[in-house]
Amino acid sequence: MNLFKLAYRNLGRNRTRSLLSSLAVAVGMSLLLLMAAVLEGEMKGALQNTIRLQSGHIQIRPEAYEEGQVSLKWEDLIAEPNQVIEKVKSLPQVTVATPRLIASGILTLSDESKGVQIVGIEPDSAANKPFRDGMLDGEFLNADDREGILIGNTLADKLSLKVGDKVNLLVNTSSGDVDEQLFTVRGIYTTRTPAYDENTVFMPLAKAQAFTVTENHASTIFILLQDDQQAEPVAEALQSANYKVLTWREQNALIVQFEDFAGAYMMILYLIVLGITATVVTNTLVMAVFERTREIGILAAIGMKGRGIMAQFLAEATLLATGGVIGGLIIGGAMVAYFTVYGIYIGDFGLSGVLFEERIYAHLTVGNTINLAIVTYIITLVASLYPARLAARMEPVEALHGAGV
Repeated sequence: MNLFKLAYRNLGRNRTRSLLSSLAVAVGMSLLLLMAAVLEGEMKGALQNTIRLQSGHIQIRPEAYEEGQVSLKWEDLIAEPNQVIEKVKSLPQVTVATPRLIASGILTLSDESKGVQIVGIEPDSAANKPFRDGMLDGEFLNADDREGILIGNTLADKLSLKVGDKVNLLVNTSSGDVDEQLFTVRGIYTTRTPAYDENTVFMPLAKAQAFTVTENHASTIFILLQDDQQAEPVAEALQSANYKVLTWREQNALIVQFEDFAGAYMMILYLIVLGITATVVTNTLVMAVFERTREIGILAAIGMKGRGIMAQFLAEATLLATGGVIGGLIIGGAMVAYFTVYGIYIGDFGLSGVLFEERIYAHLTVGNTINLAIVTYIITLVASLYPARLAARMEPVEALHGAGV
């Protein structure tokens, strides 16, 4: 205890320098917290988006399905999807199971055209909650609507479309022919995911099947579960020789790879921030060593051993680290809280296979907070080893005369 009292008194000799050093640790710690929270929020948001909008927790696909393939050939579709859905809904973990038909098409308006993905949905399904909740204008689809479509706000802005406008849709049918029909924009939605909203057009499943000549067939069965950790056992229970069962992990392998890459990149940034912080602490203590050279010589002359002198400087570093980590938790916590609520606007940040929202919301976990606090503390103490050893190795006679080691 006396050691830390003396260390506190020594730091008080040059309060400005000590405060700046502790502030450097705090700023470094707060930046680490913010970076970790933004990365966690980015990956969590992208994965949740992809699950609720595109992949579901599980998808059932035809046996001939290949990743990235959009085909309306009979062998690439699920026949009698409602029979499969009855089996799926018998499992207690399943909350939603609905068929969807996916086709590539071209939307044309006057002299403008845009390639889109046409998705046939059952309008009453709970799986459509993100689109219902995101309605900006107009009304949602009805199952018996044969002329209406929903478009995203990004597509509407790009083509200057509004509710009630009429557009042409061209699509390849199951027979390989091209069909074109006139549709009315019933509503405009947003998922706050520009890449998705620009390229996805919805219509009732029955109309999509009639339009593409795929009656009583579906491209996929979209399944949501009570808990994403149930995906593997449910998929195992649904295995069949007639179709493929894909979990959200299998469908979103790119996001996992992207997360690993981003994690490695952020680790480099962490080391840079910690390196700068360590340099400041080392510089502070080295200056303190040379300012107190005669004092160190006197302590050595009256019998204090090198490890005692070294412990004195390590105690000072401990106080700097403690103040810095506490300050970092306060500053970093405030920054993370702000970006958790308001997010960071990134706009249309497109990456194939990954659905980013237009804003990234920070998400800080307790584990990340504890780990970063411990790492910052340890790095600060390690940075103090050099000046502490420098002081411990001083020869008493030379130190009394103001000379270094």
